[in-house]
Amino acid sequence: MKSIHSLTRSQHHLFGLPKIREAIACIAALAVWLTVTALFIGFRPEHIFLAILIGGLFFTAPSTRKLVVALIPFALFGISYDWMNLLPNYEVNPVDVRQLYETEKSLFGIFSEGVLLTPNEFFALHHHPIMDFFAGLFYLCWVPLPIFYGLWLYFSGKEYGYLRFALVFLLVNLIGFAGYYIHPAAPPWYVANHGFEPIVGTPGDVAGLGRFDDMTGLSVFHSLYTRNSNVFAAMPSLHSAYTFVAFIYSFIIGSSRVWKCILGTVTLGIWFTAVYTSHHYILDVCGGIVCSFIAVALFECVLMRIPPFRRWLLQYAAYITPQNKPRHTT
Repeated sequence: MKSIHSLTRSQHHLFGLPKIREAIACIAALAVWLTVTALFIGFRPEHIFLAILIGGLFFTAPSTRKLVVALIPFALFGISYDWMNLLPNYEVNPVDVRQLYETEKSLFGIFSEGVLLTPNEFFALHHHPIMDFFAGLFYLCWVPLPIFYGLWLYFSGKEYGYLRFALVFLLVNLIGFAGYYIHPAAPPWYVANHGFEPIVGTPGDVAGLGRFDDMTGLSVFHSLYTRNSNVFAAMPSLHSAYTFVAFIYSFIIGSSRVWKCILGTVTLGIWFTAVYTSHHYILDVCGGIVCSFIAVALFECVLMRIPPFRRWLLQYAAYITPQNKPRHTT
């Protein structure tokens, strides 16, 4: 019997198979995700692709399995965003269309030819191809760059620091999603296209980002925004939060000056682009910045001071650390 157990362990090591409880957990999680999505959201091709990819990586080898587990915070972000369609925020609270617009104009209004305009309205009349091009580049970075930064941390051996950043990235999303339900709000382009009456089912719009698509012929933003099923989720601007959180952690973790410069520049570019292209008010951007500070403070000053949570985080970091590799606890 002992030799059989030894053979089983060696086979698991040889073929990279997970432990039984790990395999059950992975299959159960995928089953729940796919079932809920199929019943209440609707399948899209990427759901099947991602399920196959996750399952394949999880069962292929220990290194790819550790990567899958490390990316759980980002996976939960995607699932939670998708599952907001289970209960649209406009069914929970009234949609703010006019008040946010009027407040923006009163605080940040710009006079142009004797007419007071919101910054969005001003830029809709005064834009330039060079600014349109860079605006598109900046906005393409809003999710890919933070994920790439997180992967860089992970593959650089900073698993503990990576987890701190990834979990705060998830936390800022959850805080922002709560804000969407507390105060549903229309984006600036909605007022320009539809006025002040909230219309349920209004499709997304590329707004000023369409100029980048027209310039490059890529239609990347058209494909993204025409699939947005809920346009009343403008406050806070999570576009403005993602790279900002990464920028904050580039200092907390001690990343290189290159990373700090890249993340800082892109963050400022995204903040400007959000207003320049009429996707967000300045107030929305400020809301995203506030969410970022709240998430970082809640995690670092509250959760990290709870011994059980800190021990769990250390165990998580130990699990995703490649074998025979020292672990960085920064």
